[in-house]
Amino acid sequence: MSESNVEVFPQAENQMAEDADKYNEMVPKDVGGVSGERLKSFIERIERLEEEKAALAEDIKDVYSEAKATGFDTKIIRKVIKLKSMDREKRQEEEELLDLYMSAVGIV
Repeated sequence: MSESNVEVFPQAENQMAEDADKYNEMVPKDVGGVSGERLKSFIERIERLEEEKAALAEDIKDVYSEAKATGFDTKIIRKVIKLKSMDREKRQEEEELLDLYMSAVGIV
């Protein structure tokens, strides 16, 4: 470029310098033994997963609403899901303790 071109477009030159500065600020740096690029990658992955989790939570809420509209008790469905996810021995132990506690307070 000739000198005259730079003088004709000083605003463009200033804008390019500002854009370069903004880009350099956005590029993660290694600070105090911490890899900025790696940390940024973890943060972005977590943010994506949080978005997915929120979408899944909304889907689950919709399924519970559908089950309730069909006449099912969603509170009981939640209990069944919790019990189903437990291993058999843990579930039996919990049921035995529940029976014991109920007997102790005279509910049986």
